Amino acid sequence: ALITLINRAGTMVIPFLSLYLTQDLSFSLEKVGIIMTCFGLGSLVGSWLGGKLTDLFGPYKVMFFSLHLSGLMFIFLQFITSFETVCLAVFILMIIADAFRPATFVALSTYSKPENKTRSVTLIRLAINLGFSAGPALGGLIIAYIGYDGLFWVDGLSCIVAAWFLLAVLNPKKVTILDAVQNNSPRSAYKDGPYLIFILTMVIFGFVFVQYFSTIPLFYSEARGLTESQIGLLLAMNGFIIFIFEMPLIKYLETRPLSKISHMITGLALVSISLIILNMTSWTGILVIGMLLMTLGEMIAFPFSNAFAMDRARRGSQGEYMALYSIAFSASHIFAHNSGFLSIANFGYSFTWYAASIIGLVGILLLLFLKKILAKN
Repeated sequence: ALITLINRAGTMVIPFLSLYLTQDLSFSLEKVGIIMTCFGLGSLVGSWLGGKLTDLFGPYKVMFFSLHLSGLMFIFLQFITSFETVCLAVFILMIIADAFRPATFVALSTYSKPENKTRSVTLIRLAINLGFSAGPALGGLIIAYIGYDGLFWVDGLSCIVAAWFLLAVLNPKKVTILDAVQNNSPRSAYKDGPYLIFILTMVIFGFVFVQYFSTIPLFYSEARGLTESQIGLLLAMNGFIIFIFEMPLIKYLETRPLSKISHMITGLALVSISLIILNMTSWTGILVIGMLLMTLGEMIAFPFSNAFAMDRARRGSQGEYMALYSIAFSASHIFAHNSGFLSIANFGYSFTWYAASIIGLVGILLLLFLKKILAKN
């Protein structure tokens, strides 16, 4: 969790990437859009490759080399200025950086006790949220006082520090493995029908969820007249609530007689409802209620879906299973942002929120279908 915190706080280039590309490199918005597509495609390929490499070499080596090489790539990125080479460099960077994700999930499964899996996932999410909160704040200060060059250097060096910290504290020769899984006849994740249905629901969940980080801020500004600082406070509230309440909430929910899929259904329903209620009134307070519902849904859906994926991965090649889980969210990033903006441009905000909610309903129906299949099995 601490290594994840260092890594995520270090990836402070990411929130400022579009600003850097438009202001420092003077790229048009169309070119920035193409670069961000390369970003998403690299993330998808990296997740797939990370899973394959984890099954071949184990999570420890993949995590170390992903951190170390992505650190070097972040430093190298500041010296590239032409559009074509930036596209290629961002694509390669994300392949290397996101190979870390499936390896982390497999390592998480290995380094934690079986009964602690869901809470272990929650702790990692806590580290990610803390990192994403601290990183942009620190990044803004670095840009103000040093410039973008300093941002790339700090970003790259923090990844390298995380790699060597991992080498020091998680070396398999020094650390007791708590839940190593030996499977002499592993099955392919791509032949596991129920798991593929689960992955499809995660793509749908991601599609609805990521609107809060692309189209919703635009809605706050254009339709509801919020300032940048007010939008920032609303988004900061999300991270603060997760930091304070997610661990005790998951601990409580684990004591309830409900399956992981039931919790996922609740989470997806809350995120979908948070969009519907935006159309119900012009009262500004509804934006806070919507953010609270989305945050609660996120806190429930992510840990239990991640734990479900790790449990299912014991049936086969763990890296491949966890790579598919990461790919689900990479795929939703590639399509969700553009679809949301196009829908708003052509049909308006109200239609877009209703459409996203209907997509969420499809995900809930798929989860109910999955629950029925698993009950039969």
